[in-house]
Amino acid sequence: MDTNEMRAVRLHEHGDADVLQVEEVDRPEPAADELLLEVAAAGVNPVDTYFRDGSYTPVDVPFTPGVDVAGTVVETGPTVENFEDGDRVYGTGIGNGGFQGAYAEYATVPTDRVIHLPDGVDVTEAGAAGVAAVTAWRALIDHADLEPAEYCLIHGGSGGVGHAAVQIAAAVSARVITTAADEYHDALAEYGAETVLDYGRDDLADAVRAAADGGVDAILDHRLDDYLQFDADVATTGARVVGIGENSPDPGFSNDGVARSKDVSYQFMSMFNTPDLRVPLRGVASLMETGALSIEVARTYDLEAAADAQRAVVNDSVLGKLVIEP
Repeated sequence: MDTNEMRAVRLHEHGDADVLQVEEVDRPEPAADELLLEVAAAGVNPVDTYFRDGSYTPVDVPFTPGVDVAGTVVETGPTVENFEDGDRVYGTGIGNGGFQGAYAEYATVPTDRVIHLPDGVDVTEAGAAGVAAVTAWRALIDHADLEPAEYCLIHGGSGGVGHAAVQIAAAVSARVITTAADEYHDALAEYGAETVLDYGRDDLADAVRAAADGGVDAILDHRLDDYLQFDADVATTGARVVGIGENSPDPGFSNDGVARSKDVSYQFMSMFNTPDLRVPLRGVASLMETGALSIEVARTYDLEAAADAQRAVVNDSVLGKLVIEP
């Protein structure tokens, strides 16, 4: 292969995972404010599949997916400061809005979406961290304003966002309650959850209220269509609910009076609206550097298996994150 070429996963039309294919393409050149990275790891996220299938605002094709990235700087744009060749970095927020993604041997990244990776932080974990950990940080720290000793309910604690959120909440000394399948309970307890409950139990609401001395102060909800009413039912007065996703786009209350009677506030969010991604990226990196946050890498895939990775991120139950290593 020519030294100016690289291998990249690309799609030429929107559709299911079968539209993804590995091609040899020209290695990109960084714009004035961009870095060219040799990609070490690219996290696989549900949002990558939404850009692929066109359910989010369709990206222009041909297109390389991959919102998260970690790797080494090999070239800098002419106006770039504070980065140089050989720096280890990680970031998120590419693979949309006109930016090609990280399922490739090399990727260009604007400097406002990437930070230096601290020594001692594993580059594969960093590649998996982006969307999951930044979303968790934004939800709990920025939107929920989580305080020490507050009760925090995290739905789906074994998922990418969930397992990061459990650790971030524990790092601020909140009292963490989370839900997960039985096989993940011990791991989530080790991550800092005070109470881990089977999400399928019939008395889940009663169990949450009992664990929270009557009501939860902050809730991170990844399936609003399933839990919007539940959140109101288990909330304490003045609780904050942060919604990050749903399976069906029409969640609704069966009794909104429960929420009104408790002055419950709801914040729906997207990581892509973060004013400055470097702020939560630095917070996440600091926790990773001190060992307060560890991103569990459940599986790794090569470029040729990108379609399998995207199917798995939607269909499989795993603890943590899936990662592509070019």
